Amino acid sequence: MNRDQLGFRRKFGVLGPSTNTSVQPDFDDLRVPGVTNHYSRIVVDNAKAVSNETFMAGAWEISDNTVDAVKGVLTCAPDYLVMGMSAVTFFGGAEGADAWRRNVEEISGLGVSTGADSVVAALKAYGPGIRKVAFFSPYFPTANAEVKNFLADHGYETVRDIALQCPSWLAIAEVEERRTIDTFKALDGDDVDALIQVGTNISGIRAAAAAELYLGKPVIAINTATYWHALRANGIQDRLMGFGRLMSEF
Repeated sequence: MNRDQLGFRRKFGVLGPSTNTSVQPDFDDLRVPGVTNHYSRIVVDNAKAVSNETFMAGAWEISDNTVDAVKGVLTCAPDYLVMGMSAVTFFGGAEGADAWRRNVEEISGLGVSTGADSVVAALKAYGPGIRKVAFFSPYFPTANAEVKNFLADHGYETVRDIALQCPSWLAIAEVEERRTIDTFKALDGDDVDALIQVGTNISGIRAAAAAELYLGKPVIAINTATYWHALRANGIQDRLMGFGRLMSEF
C-alpha cells in the first residue's frame, strides 16, 4: 500500500478556529517523525466584548461551522482527526461530549480526539489516585461550569477553577506564560491532586511541564493532552521530553 512520503505513519487532520494562533505551533512542536498535521480552519469572527452569553454563542458558532472544516480537510485523506478547539467538546456533560464527538466521526468516517476526552484520558493515565482537580480557562464562568459538569460526570471533583474571561478570541493567545504559571500556583493546594489548563488558544504546553516539576503533581495542558491522545489512539508510542510526564512516560 502506498503511503504519504512525510506522513507515512499517520496524517492528522487538525480542526481549529480561524482565530486560533496557538494550536498549530503547539501541535507541530509535539509532532513525531512520520506523523504530519494538516490544518483546516473553522471560520469564525473575532468576538469582542465577550460576556457569559456571547462566549457561549461564539462557542456554538464554532461548533456549527465545524462541518465545513471537516469536509475541507478530508480532501487530503487524513487518517485521523484532532480537535484544536475545546470549549464545546465539554458541553452537555459526558453525554453531550460523546454525542458531539460521534457526530464528527459519522460525518468524517474517521476517529477523533477531542479536548474533553483527552483530558479524562490523561487524568486516568496518571493513575487512580487522581480524584480532585483544579483548572483554569480563558472562558467565562458559564463555560467553566460546563467543564466542571463534564469532569463530575467522569468522577472528578473540581475543587477550584478560574475563568480568565479573555475579552476576545484573539486575546486568548495573548495570555503570557508568566500568567499561566501564576494561575497554576493560585489553583494549587494540598486538596488538589492534579491541575488542568483548558482552552486551546492558550499555549500552555511548556508552562504545564514546568509547573509539574515545581508543584510535584500532574499538570495537564489541553494541547499536550489532545495530541498525546491522538498519538496513542493510533498506536504511536513515541516519548517526547520537555512537555511533561504525559508525553515522556505514558
